[in-house]
Amino acid sequence: MKAVDRIKNLFENKTVRVIAILILALLLLLVVFRVFAVQDSGGYTPTEREQRLIRLIETLDEVSDATVMITEEEGAPVGAVVIFRGEDGILTRMHILEIAAGALNIPQKAVLVYPADS
Repeated sequence: MKAVDRIKNLFENKTVRVIAILILALLLLLVVFRVFAVQDSGGYTPTEREQRLIRLIETLDEVSDATVMITEEEGAPVGAVVIFRGEDGILTRMHILEIAAGALNIPQKAVLVYPADS
């Protein structure tokens, strides 16, 4: 019973009660954040093939950020859209076009390349 009495005496101290309440409030806030704020926004999640192509395109010095969406028919790629950030020029677009078409084994005319709005 001495341990129970010690805990009761400890909680009689106003500072200890305030600290305990603050810790509980912080834990509650953390739980609420994990439940509501970390949920998926419902946006598009790239496939593994798209992620690999993004990494490949981002190896270009002119490209800092890329987004890729691959269209498929019966599991085979038939087209792609690439949106990139970085230096917009004909050579950059050509390099992205060649990389995407070559990696997906599709014709270059099936790949659309656009710069992202700044």
